Amino acid sequence: MPPPTLWVMAQREWYADGLRFECTQCGDCCTGRPGFVLFTDEEAAAIAERIGVTPEEFHEKYTHDTAAGRSLAEVKSEFGYDCVFLDRDNDLGKPLCSIHDLRPTQCRTFPFWPENLRTKASWARVAKECEGVNRGNLVKIEDIRIQRDQHKA
Repeated sequence: MPPPTLWVMAQREWYADGLRFECTQCGDCCTGRPGFVLFTDEEAAAIAERIGVTPEEFHEKYTHDTAAGRSLAEVKSEFGYDCVFLDRDNDLGKPLCSIHDLRPTQCRTFPFWPENLRTKASWARVAKECEGVNRGNLVKIEDIRIQRDQHKA
């Protein structure tokens, strides 16, 4: 059987016309219920270098084991469980990722995770938690697929 054409693949994806998303840098995706942010060895090494620690120190001080694998650590705050790299004390007065340009793939690909794209209802659920969903510029299906597939990997 030949592989499906792009047209057939797009017909199976309810978001074939694209989705709107604009990060508002509210920090809500970096706090809340306990969870996990997985990372690769390469991402860990880059973050460790940025913050001036060895990879071993990075793992010891800034990560912890979860059922899903090694995760960035969380810090209890009045907002829930903040990512250890969420900076609430900055000059802009809003929560910012202190490693934004080095953030793990899981963070970079949000909200275009497979579980958020499964159905219109799952996208609507993430929209209740993320003010940037359904606003801003239209993200094309091709770009959504790239981010979705990066997250799966």
